[in-house]
Amino acid sequence: MSERARTLDRDGVQIYYEVHGPKADEARATVLLTHGFSATSRMWTPQLKALTEQYQLVIWDMRGHGKSDSPADLSCYNEALTVRDMAALLDAIDVQSAVIGGLSLGGYMSLAFAMTYPERTRALMVFDTGPGYRRDAPRDGWNRSAVQTAKALEKKGFDGLTSSSAEVASAQHDSAEGLARAARGMLTQTDAHIIEGLAELAMPTLVLAGELDEPFLAATDYMARKIPGAARVILEGAGHAANLDRPKGFNAVVQEFLDRAV
Repeated sequence: MSERARTLDRDGVQIYYEVHGPKADEARATVLLTHGFSATSRMWTPQLKALTEQYQLVIWDMRGHGKSDSPADLSCYNEALTVRDMAALLDAIDVQSAVIGGLSLGGYMSLAFAMTYPERTRALMVFDTGPGYRRDAPRDGWNRSAVQTAKALEKKGFDGLTSSSAEVASAQHDSAEGLARAARGMLTQTDAHIIEGLAELAMPTLVLAGELDEPFLAATDYMARKIPGAARVILEGAGHAANLDRPKGFNAVVQEFLDRAV
């Protein structure tokens, strides 16, 4: 590992993370970014140089992804544990509060973190993300799709991944079984607490989506309306992996938001 690539022991589960940029006491703020399902921390490479001039940047691999462990027990994969992993990462670098951001599943987990630990969330950035579902029927449909993804991974290995989005295409993982368990335990949703809690979020918030990411445009508009004072940006020419599809424009939007928010 390089000097700032590290692992965190979470009850025997090793979580891989990297810390870039100035130390916390020399930085304007710390930013914690979380990748999407079947992506890894590598997806944030185009943001490293742009964000680390003023900010300490923490990127990491969720359970079952990348260089983090893939425990065999399905109970090791869920939203609550993921949120606690994020808090533990901040504890490990002695940071009380940070800007919390993520894409897709990582954005959903960032919303969950902000609702669980509002006092530790200086600002929130949600990219190409949905806030879940109020009604059982569409949630059940989402969950069926997640389970089908898990079954494909279990049957075909990494060939079971069908997404062509750039953040998935660039990812490398140790275990298809770990991704399958992450799909069953972390990608599935149990209730409406995230979508119902949007109006309670009080921190500065950026909601961004690529203009070509049609499945998430309505969700982006909805979150921008419901989160008080949220800034909404639709990034021209970008798809689901907005930060990879249009990195220059993405970085400019994020930097402008951070300059105002922290």
